[in-house]
Amino acid sequence: MNTNTAMSNTPVRSPQAVLKQVFGYKDFRDGQEAIIAAALDGQDSLVLLPTGGGKSLCYQVPALILDGVTVVISPLISLMQDQVAQLRALGVQAAYINNSLPFEEQQAVYQQLHYGQIKLLYVAPEKVLQHEFLERLSHLKLALFAIDEAHCVSHWGHDFRPHYCRLNELKQRFMHVPMMALTATADKATRYDIIEQLQLNHPYVHTGSFDRPNIRYTIEEKFKPMVQLLRYLKEQQNQSGIIYCTSRKRVDDVAEKLADAGFNAAAYHAGMSNEQRQFVQSGFARDDIQIVVATVAFGMGINKPNVRFVVHYDIPKSIEAYYQETGRAGRDGLAAEAIMYFDPADIGRVRRFFEDIEDEQRRRVEEQRFNAMASFAEAQTCRRQILLNYFSEYKRETCGNCDICLNPPTSFDGTLVAQQALSCVYRAEQRFGIGYIVELLRGANTSRIRDNNHHQLSTYGIGKEHSVEFWLSILRQLIHQGLLSQDITQGSSLRLTEAARAVLKSEYALQLAEPRLQAKHVYQDKLAQFNYDKKLFAKLRALRKELADADDVPPYVVFNDKTLAEMAQLMPTNDSEFLKVSGVGFTKLNKYGEPFLNTIRDYLAAN
Repeated sequence: MNTNTAMSNTPVRSPQAVLKQVFGYKDFRDGQEAIIAAALDGQDSLVLLPTGGGKSLCYQVPALILDGVTVVISPLISLMQDQVAQLRALGVQAAYINNSLPFEEQQAVYQQLHYGQIKLLYVAPEKVLQHEFLERLSHLKLALFAIDEAHCVSHWGHDFRPHYCRLNELKQRFMHVPMMALTATADKATRYDIIEQLQLNHPYVHTGSFDRPNIRYTIEEKFKPMVQLLRYLKEQQNQSGIIYCTSRKRVDDVAEKLADAGFNAAAYHAGMSNEQRQFVQSGFARDDIQIVVATVAFGMGINKPNVRFVVHYDIPKSIEAYYQETGRAGRDGLAAEAIMYFDPADIGRVRRFFEDIEDEQRRRVEEQRFNAMASFAEAQTCRRQILLNYFSEYKRETCGNCDICLNPPTSFDGTLVAQQALSCVYRAEQRFGIGYIVELLRGANTSRIRDNNHHQLSTYGIGKEHSVEFWLSILRQLIHQGLLSQDITQGSSLRLTEAARAVLKSEYALQLAEPRLQAKHVYQDKLAQFNYDKKLFAKLRALRKELADADDVPPYVVFNDKTLAEMAQLMPTNDSEFLKVSGVGFTKLNKYGEPFLNTIRDYLAAN
């Protein structure tokens, strides 16, 4: 495993010069310069930036300026491999070392470290804490420790990992080496815990905005989720996306149905072999697989910038998990969507999972986190406001880019339909669940209804003019408003509460939300902001894939979609113009400039 030695051993002293010459960007994003300056001054830091907010540059830039090696602690092998591949494509001396690497290749990395030939070394927390590895580090000149996914260190975090708790041993052993902890998801309790657990010394704390304005948040009431999903995917025009499900069985089922429907989809979960999971992850990164259906085990190691949508087939267990998973869409800053299918009945089912947690304090934390997630799903106010407020980023203005803002809920006098539904529950002796009551209201001719003689009830068929989805929504709202309850000890049968009496007697007008029976999805050209030539973009995309396959790397390692769109907009024809494209540095110019410039010149000549 030879590192790329295109980077000169003479460090570039200016962060701005490194940013442009190596990474090809003109300007730092908000907060990055101050974070980098703290690292260059030898100060510890805690960095909170959203997924796609540029966390990696915060330690990669100082790593190329400081003397010595920067050690990046990362929890996933796939993420290490991905980031190292991207850095090498930029000419940076980078390597990773973990137990998946053959002994001979590990020894080659150790030798390169010994001779100062590596600037960034990626390693898993389990590896970095091994006595032998710590001994090797003690003989090196260390510039910086970067702890990625730092929320894993905290008992309050949503993804606690025991090995992260021991990372303070690095601080104790290498007390003069600055440490940078980075995460995209941490509430106040988790932030304080990260500082304490890692023993950060008077750290510089940067809390960037958690807002991802390019992501459109949409929650759809779950009626027929597979039908809803297929309808949505048909609108996506071969875009890359992730679909999250709560169980392996559901992952396999959804993936199979998508494949049967003609979609380029694959399953991913912990029940598969390492080889199968690696095949899917690699295929997705390389644009050979369009859609991955997965449990939450997938995605943390994905650095893929052009994921255009994330769908939650089921409600996640916390806002942190939801935020992190939806944040895998639109990492390139271009338009993306986060869709969640929500059935209020799922709330009770998820809550029962927490009963198995023996640690009472841990159980309370998990329950509180899920309660916040349930409130978010049920809310009728701007989704983004709720998300940002949860992370203590208070925002008064509505976002204009979520389902509530784009299609505000409307209410209607629901007294009559509520009376029909409540009367039906009562006439059926409060012994049946939602599905059966819907069949009664619509006058379904089923053997179960006939066996119960319920086709003779006065309420049988009184709501036949409305769809199944309409009545599902109405009954769910009546439960939510406290007029009906579900008895989980009796097969979730519906029961009238005392509050239902006033509605049945028409003592007041009941306002209900107009059921949203079909979500409105408006397809957007995610690159429209560039006013680019689509035919040229397609040619550049094909060239990128060809070059990436030849180099055995994912296409975005060559250039991301945003950079290609800017090429198709500016149409550079020489080296100087090519360098003005965002994402093009000197290494990329030398490596890829000629084939891309030739393609652009040929296109212009033909048109």
